[in-house]
Amino acid sequence: MLDINKVPLKEKIGYALGDGAANIAWRGVAAFLFIFYTDVFGLHPATVGLLMLVSRFSDGISDILMGIIGDRTKSKYGKFRPWILWTAVPLGLSLSLLFSSPDLNPTGKIIYAYITYIAFTLIYTANNVPYGALMAVMTGNDKERTSIGSFRMVGAFGGGMLVQGALLFLVAYFGNVNPTIKVDKLDTERFKVEVSAPKDVLNANIKTENGIALFTWDTLESEENIPTKGKSFTIEANKKYTFIVTGEKDINKESFSIIDQKKGYSNSIYVMSIFLTLFMIITFYSTKERVLPPKDQETNLKQDLKDLITNKPWLILLAIGLLFNVYNSIKQGIVVVYFTHYLNDQLLAASFMVGLMLASIAGAMITAPLGKILGKRMLFICALLFSGGVNALLVFCGPNDISMIFTLGIISEFGAAILPTLFFVMLGDAADYSEFKNGRRATGLVYSAGSFATKFGGGIAGAIIGLVLAAFHYSGQDSVAIEGALPGVVMLMSWIPSIVTILAAIVMFFYPLTQTKLDEITSELNTRRLLEK
Repeated sequence: MLDINKVPLKEKIGYALGDGAANIAWRGVAAFLFIFYTDVFGLHPATVGLLMLVSRFSDGISDILMGIIGDRTKSKYGKFRPWILWTAVPLGLSLSLLFSSPDLNPTGKIIYAYITYIAFTLIYTANNVPYGALMAVMTGNDKERTSIGSFRMVGAFGGGMLVQGALLFLVAYFGNVNPTIKVDKLDTERFKVEVSAPKDVLNANIKTENGIALFTWDTLESEENIPTKGKSFTIEANKKYTFIVTGEKDINKESFSIIDQKKGYSNSIYVMSIFLTLFMIITFYSTKERVLPPKDQETNLKQDLKDLITNKPWLILLAIGLLFNVYNSIKQGIVVVYFTHYLNDQLLAASFMVGLMLASIAGAMITAPLGKILGKRMLFICALLFSGGVNALLVFCGPNDISMIFTLGIISEFGAAILPTLFFVMLGDAADYSEFKNGRRATGLVYSAGSFATKFGGGIAGAIIGLVLAAFHYSGQDSVAIEGALPGVVMLMSWIPSIVTILAAIVMFFYPLTQTKLDEITSELNTRRLLEK
């Protein structure tokens, strides 16, 4: 007799690679797209925030439609696995287009951003809703599903670590413009620096290795020529650009880096997209679907939707998923901006994000044993309040408090990692609850909440980031405006996202599925499935 409860280790690992792939896309977008749009592509932060919000309005419909389509897909590979294969290449391609920056006028850039961003979210839906639903049909045991969920999150955070840890170094590698640099020492901490490049660069960024020195234009006599830590400017081939650099000792030509951010970001994402596609294909070939709907279940969309909107656990999880994704997406979306402009060390952001990913893996691995002790509901509430409270303390950190920033960020992320790990497991519980109560199962439809919450939560977060930075007159291509917007950057990095965790914890108090109830549901459903064989 087929054991629908036990899932082999290699299958759990194969499933985890799928979320590794998804997070190359999603965390790449969450961490880097905002700064790419503002600092490289040249869009206004309010425009970017509106784009991210407006583009998500269709997500509720598209996610539900994908859940319906997944539940009704029939193939020799199952209901959900085929979609992972079919969308593997399109998802990688759409991610690559998202980080490409064609030479367009301002209106053309906005149109291109909307088209590519909406295309990416729709393809992500077609991939991620079936991927999430797959976990619920790999086993009929809620505890085994928690184990799969932990593996999934380890894969997710591993994919996030890959993109967040490596991308900025790849940007520096692919964006190297092979500049000619001449340094003349004027006094102990004052230098005249002359730079040129062999080709045109539309968006070059120059700074010192330590990111401390201040730059002013040597030939520009204007009140706008304010000293800033680095300069962004356009380079014409073989034209010389001269700066006065102050604030650091013993500077030489090796102390400077000049990066073509446009070329660096695009080529780096192209490489990441290849890994994404390969991981998705491995997931397809290494997983199996074991749990089927009841044999006598007839297709009835009206009944499926009625079951969904009367499923109290699902409705609460939908709200919870939206809130904690707003929290996580604000934190992820502001990191690179924070390190680039507040700490003046963009590459240090890569080390910070790797530290967060390691903490996330630890958080995902500890979720299952903690869940057995506290129960899923109480663990979720504790993780929300713990992570949000620690994150709010970042408001007290100055640009030189590197150790404290790393410590608080890593501790906060440990708690935050528990949230998605539990969330996707609990969606499987909600699917079981619907089958237990109504005698019908629509797994894909239930899991559409996961994709909707992830994407719409990210859209709300992007809008919040854009509006706050716009209120402080942030412009990623204007060094003076960046300096004036730093208070807003600090707020977004610290207490603004933490407010959301309090709201989410209040909502979670109303979640009705205790462990005792889940044990009853699992036992009853296993008995029904055995009788159907």
